[in-house]
Amino acid sequence: MIIPPSGYTSVGPPSTEVDWLAFLQGKLTNGRADLLKYASYYEGEQQKMAFAQARYKSAFRDLFNDWKDNFCGLIIDSSTERMMVEGFRVPSEGGMSKEAKEFWQRNSLDSLANAVHLDAMVQGRAYVVVWGDEAGEPIATPVSAEEMAVQYKPGSMTELEAAARFFQDSWGRTWVTLWTETYVYEVPLGKTEWEQGVRRPNPLGRVPVVPFHNRSRINGDPYSDLHNVIPIQDAINKITSDALLASETAAYPQRWVRGLEIQEDENGRPIEPFNSGVDKLLQAEDPAAMFGQFEAADLKNYVNFIDLLVQHLSSVSRTPSHYFLVNQGTAPSGEAIISAEAGLVSKVRERMLYFGEAWEQVIRLCFQIKNDKRADEVALETVWADPEYRTEAQHIDALLKLKQLNVPEEILWMRAGFSASEIQTFREMRKDDAKAAKEVAELGPEDPKAAAMAAKPPQGNSGNVSRKLNEKK
Repeated sequence: MIIPPSGYTSVGPPSTEVDWLAFLQGKLTNGRADLLKYASYYEGEQQKMAFAQARYKSAFRDLFNDWKDNFCGLIIDSSTERMMVEGFRVPSEGGMSKEAKEFWQRNSLDSLANAVHLDAMVQGRAYVVVWGDEAGEPIATPVSAEEMAVQYKPGSMTELEAAARFFQDSWGRTWVTLWTETYVYEVPLGKTEWEQGVRRPNPLGRVPVVPFHNRSRINGDPYSDLHNVIPIQDAINKITSDALLASETAAYPQRWVRGLEIQEDENGRPIEPFNSGVDKLLQAEDPAAMFGQFEAADLKNYVNFIDLLVQHLSSVSRTPSHYFLVNQGTAPSGEAIISAEAGLVSKVRERMLYFGEAWEQVIRLCFQIKNDKRADEVALETVWADPEYRTEAQHIDALLKLKQLNVPEEILWMRAGFSASEIQTFREMRKDDAKAAKEVAELGPEDPKAAAMAAKPPQGNSGNVSRKLNEKK
């Protein structure tokens, strides 16, 4: 079949599998241009010599075409590098869930989770598909927003009505899958006719796709963290491009000569009278000839303007200014760093709210595939590593003060940065230590003299008197 460029064109909701695929492909196609633009800015592949005049492009393309001064990657990475999932807490179990951690490790989400956060912040959204393998084990697969489109139920912001993935492998073969609450529709690999798909019941009774939205509004779509950054990045690129061209054409003093007869070639074109250079001396036989030079361009004006734009970039993105080295390359220290990074830490914690809820849905789906009652555990909680950077001494001192408030040691271990595996090792080591101490206590002292010394009461301030009393006994 031939799909119109705009996708689904009928009036009303889709009623067949092919209609759903056409509708969702239309949504995917309409938003793909923005997704690719944001990805290009993150990678720094945008606007090479875009602001240079045509004659400069031809003259300096080989010299400056690979130049890039990209801050978009820094802005995204400064947030995603602070987002580390430590595990999942089930309040009814009184601690971290071992099964949830097993799901996490089996699907390599220690590393793939960062890719999900990264794509969600760059492109505004990312997805994770949860399904069971042949052995009945849950498989969580991250999917790019460039391949997935979803539709929410009317009036709902959390429940999906349908989702479709349009995937193309490295051999150019297409793979199309549609999920609804009642069925799963798969078009065989390499087939382009959607009518040739196979429909199977959906055993989960829900769409097994979890969207990771980057701070969407109630009546708006999720947006990229680069949305408000790109115009400032474009301005920085323009000014930097001007500075690079000025460094080639006007950063050195331009020399002039007056009163010199102009020589022409056979075609009537002026012949350059001098081959000027650092080691060249200009001279003329005509005593009326005069030499001089123009002032060199002051590139500090470009530098000051770029610094101003970078400060705006820091404010808009809530990225600390010392990340951009706008303070003469001098980074703050001590309490100044904590104060400077307060906005970034708050931004990261806010993103954790959105992404944490999505990861909890992923784990609930994993439990559902295993027919575990914890699939309905609404109190499931994502445990994140502390996004705030502090010195080791400050961190441990804060934890010791929390211990005085009778905070459980396992919570303190977790906040100290130990992984769930290390904490489990600590538990086993404490059991071994307690067992060894009990065995030593049960053996008791074997030496009679040692037993007598152990039974001897401690000496007080009376000193010699207490010792004499004991000797008489």
